[in-house]
Amino acid sequence: MTANARPRAATLPRLSPLREFLGQIVYGGNDGIVTTFAIVAGFAGAGAEGAASIGAGAVLLFGLANLFADAVAMGMGEYLSDRSQREVYRDQRRREMAALARDPAVSSAALAGDLGAAGMAAGDASAMAAILQRNPQMMAEMALHLRRGLADPGAGSPVGRALVTFLAFVGLGVIPILPYMLAAPSPATFAISVAATFGALVILGLLRWHATGERLARALGETVLVGTLCAAVAFGVGLAVGG
Repeated sequence: MTANARPRAATLPRLSPLREFLGQIVYGGNDGIVTTFAIVAGFAGAGAEGAASIGAGAVLLFGLANLFADAVAMGMGEYLSDRSQREVYRDQRRREMAALARDPAVSSAALAGDLGAAGMAAGDASAMAAILQRNPQMMAEMALHLRRGLADPGAGSPVGRALVTFLAFVGLGVIPILPYMLAAPSPATFAISVAATFGALVILGLLRWHATGERLARALGETVLVGTLCAAVAFGVGLAVGG
């Protein structure tokens, strides 16, 4: 490197799509699996004979209608939630920047206090606040993070997050009813659906493990446990109503 060469700043690699949308994949996928299995479990819990008399067509009708209706609702809910979070953050950031413009000294002292409360030495906190004062937006974002725990939602698209939620819901949620596309409702078909549902939860747990790097046993265990509890509730309700 020459004397006049400027060192290149280290940059973090971009998050992979799996990591970027992990929340939407886990949330949408788990809800899709459990919601669709609830339809299947409801029929099975109400009694195999009753389910058989209704026929596979009815199970598929209820299952698919519920799958796509809930997937759209989940996607739209994610979109509205993301938009709302962004608007709240922008509004709070505008307020912080307005307060800084009105009285820079007070805002700088407040930020120095926040930095000190976070563990920074008093002198360093004051120096950092003075530096950040030159960039009002960055100072406002730092204040929001330290004082209110608010983080910038990022530059991702709400539409993209909504679409991922929808696709995760449908892609994993269809698995519990796949056996009913191939065979009539029966105890054996339900058993296959239970196994398929368990497999879908395992897939979701593996995706979570791959994206987060946490222990495999924990990622799988938590995902499968939560999904199993929800599925058991669905079956129990069907059993109670059918019984």
